[in-house]
Amino acid sequence: MEPMIQENMSTAFWEELQRNWQQNLLRWLTRKNMRKLSLGIDTSNYKTSVALTDQSGEILSNLQQYLTVKKGERGLRQSAALFQHVQNLPHLLEETFETLAKLRREEEAEIACISVSEKPRPVDGSYMPCFLAGLSTAKSIAAALGVPCYTFSHQEGHIEAARWRSPLAEANRFISFHFSGGTTEALLVSEDGISIVGGSKDLAFGQVLDRVGVALGMEFPCGQSLDEIAVAAQAADGQVKDNFLPKIKCEEGYINLSGIETKCQRSLTETAPEILIPMLFQRISEAICDMSLYLANTYQTDSILFAGGVSASSLIRKNLETKLSKLKIHFGEPVLCTDNAAGIALLGGKKQWL
Repeated sequence: MEPMIQENMSTAFWEELQRNWQQNLLRWLTRKNMRKLSLGIDTSNYKTSVALTDQSGEILSNLQQYLTVKKGERGLRQSAALFQHVQNLPHLLEETFETLAKLRREEEAEIACISVSEKPRPVDGSYMPCFLAGLSTAKSIAAALGVPCYTFSHQEGHIEAARWRSPLAEANRFISFHFSGGTTEALLVSEDGISIVGGSKDLAFGQVLDRVGVALGMEFPCGQSLDEIAVAAQAADGQVKDNFLPKIKCEEGYINLSGIETKCQRSLTETAPEILIPMLFQRISEAICDMSLYLANTYQTDSILFAGGVSASSLIRKNLETKLSKLKIHFGEPVLCTDNAAGIALLGGKKQWL
């Protein structure tokens, strides 16, 4: 009887081993075919943003909520911005996880990494408290899920979002302009990183537009409202006649904007918005063209990328496409030019899978 017992035990052992092997193979195949996702979070001084992308670079969800600014004010204090982010993040994340739940009803999917903006720019000393809201939330989610948390700068997110699905998506050397509420910088993007090669030495384009818009009684931020006025008032030939605003001078890729902002403020009482605003947009477009041509020649590249909220202006885009026809210029999709977390999520995905 003893040999029979040993034989039965051996058979049971191999059957159990086979079952475990089949189960492990099934799990492996399931995970191999599982859709891997990157969750991105960005908490700038303008918006709370949450996005979800997958390993192929598809944007599955891109949620944004403007921070509330009282009428007549030109922005928020950092403490107020941080507080609003804390209020906004839970419901934006809840909606994002609802998107994930719907996806899981159709296919296997899991969050493989968390990505977050931790500072404004990718340089030492760059810091704004508003980004702490996103950073602490991202680290908490990553710890709960047992996945890595990757950190980037807000500026890197803007560039990645703008180059998404563009001819520059895989380019390793080009000029990128970052035009937003607080930033006007020209950047040389290369394999060595990102370096500032031009831009404004004082105010940003976005600051000029917001200050003029708030003075006109508009709600902050004002760029889109001003763009609509400029487009509606523009002449059929696209030209602005008798522009009395001072031309913005470009010197070695750099400009100053305080002068034209002062002139606009002084002209508001005597000049109608539908006359003044197209003039301002014309001067901004001219300055961008001058910087672009100088930098393209200096750094021997004809590839120019425009990122940031001001780059979403339909009038500025039209002007640049006309005046920079000899260069290869590229704009991000309008929804991906304003503050968003899609670029941050895409960067996290690249770090996770590439």
